[in-house]
Amino acid sequence: MSHAATVFLFTFGVFLGMLLFLEIGRRIGIRRLQDDSGDAAEGIGAVDGAVFAVLGLLIAFTFSGATARFDTRRQLIVEETNDIGTAYLRLDLLPADSQPALREAFRSYLDARIETYRSFPDIAAVRKWFGAANELQRQIWRQAVDAVRIDGALPSAPMLLLPALNAMIDITTTRALATQMHPPRVVFVMLFGLALGASLLAGYGMTGSKIRSRFHMLGFAFVMATAIFVILDLEYPRLGLIRVDAFDQALVDLRESMNRDVPGTEPK
Repeated sequence: MSHAATVFLFTFGVFLGMLLFLEIGRRIGIRRLQDDSGDAAEGIGAVDGAVFAVLGLLIAFTFSGATARFDTRRQLIVEETNDIGTAYLRLDLLPADSQPALREAFRSYLDARIETYRSFPDIAAVRKWFGAANELQRQIWRQAVDAVRIDGALPSAPMLLLPALNAMIDITTTRALATQMHPPRVVFVMLFGLALGASLLAGYGMTGSKIRSRFHMLGFAFVMATAIFVILDLEYPRLGLIRVDAFDQALVDLRESMNRDVPGTEPK
């Protein structure tokens, strides 16, 4: 089952659970009104307000955090594109006979990086391409270190090329760790628990009328479930409906630009 389908089914379960707790709360409220006087409801509003305030803050913080992490992952794609492009351009500082092998290694490396993220959610394929990219990193580094020492390399080559390669290598670790950055699970457990608890209190507070307001019950549950769905989808932008895949085009465009350095090869 896909991640999007899993998240949808989970949030649909939360939606049904909230409807159930709304009804349970309403029935508890009706029984209490039958047994107690009207004064028994005094002060309950303050408790309800506190619970809903905590729920609102938790949704706001988790949504804000998920959006920030989503934007960070998109920005990291741009940074990696710039790092690879900069390092590739600085190969011009090397002797002419050292450049073709390194440029070919760069093209293979960029292919591996593109395939790494295209392979989601196939984790085995992701690890395969990630390992291939790491091996090409080591190969490129060794070749570059040897090339800057050859007669004919510009004196500035070590100072300009090697730091650019280092940045290109470092960004891969940053991107890999960014995919694993999520709130602790206890935050989501607390969010779901508060959503159900707030539903119980909301249902309890709807006992002023004998007629059940299905519109408000459905609306409350739908809005809360939708917010939870969007938060979960934003947290996994390679698996859900909200994705960062469009930004991968920057790497694809860079790869196509590298084809111009190959005689007789046109960009796809």
